[in-house]
Amino acid sequence: MSAGYVLISIIAKVNDTQLGTLFRAVRIHLRLLQEEVARRAAVSQSSVSRIERGHFATLPLAAVRSVAVVLEIRLDLVPSWRGGDLERVLNARHSALHEALADRLSHEEGWVSAAEVSYSIWGERGVIDRLGFHAGRRMLTVFEIKADLSDPAGLVAQVDRYRRLAPEIARGRGWDADDVSCWVVAADTGSNRRLLAAHRELLRGAFPVDGRELGEWLRDPARGVSGLTFLAYPHARTGTRSLSTIKRVRVVRPRSEGA
Repeated sequence: MSAGYVLISIIAKVNDTQLGTLFRAVRIHLRLLQEEVARRAAVSQSSVSRIERGHFATLPLAAVRSVAVVLEIRLDLVPSWRGGDLERVLNARHSALHEALADRLSHEEGWVSAAEVSYSIWGERGVIDRLGFHAGRRMLTVFEIKADLSDPAGLVAQVDRYRRLAPEIARGRGWDADDVSCWVVAADTGSNRRLLAAHRELLRGAFPVDGRELGEWLRDPARGVSGLTFLAYPHARTGTRSLSTIKRVRVVRPRSEGA
């Protein structure tokens, strides 16, 4: 731990101006100039200035987090929703995606899969959402299900770890694979599509194959791939949505005799 280390966890409810003042106070306590904080956080000096003045509405969250890391401030964001428990909503969406993916795989010949596959290997522990194996092609596939794509860097690191450990995990099930593929299955929401567009270089760099190739690849997984696709999921109000692309149909009504 460095000398003069300051760790502040923001728990109390504060307004933007108060939070900005806290950032400034910590920076001064650490004897850092705005320019130095900006350089370390890879943001502009004007961004640091806006943070300290409480102008958070004009800044991306990533910039605020970067400055917080430099100042050794931990920001604990606690989202709330008018409908109540956000975690319950996300878990329900995650479960619905599990069911949609299982249904998709059940219609493809040669595939077997298991959900919520836990592991403990070389001190690393975790749970793979769904692990699939195609015996004909000896293809092992890690399916990572995401209700939201709000942490793209964490997602890439997580899937990379699963890819590395998957062969050892599969051998315990008698699945002897020649290759490993990884598919990220994300909820088909406007928010997730915007996040993919915002982090396209990172996400498509790690998962270049998209959903248009998924069906063909599932029928014949002859090569290892890394992909990211969107799946629709059952909606609480409207019922089950199709896994295919939703198309709007315009109904043309006949004109009345007097028209």
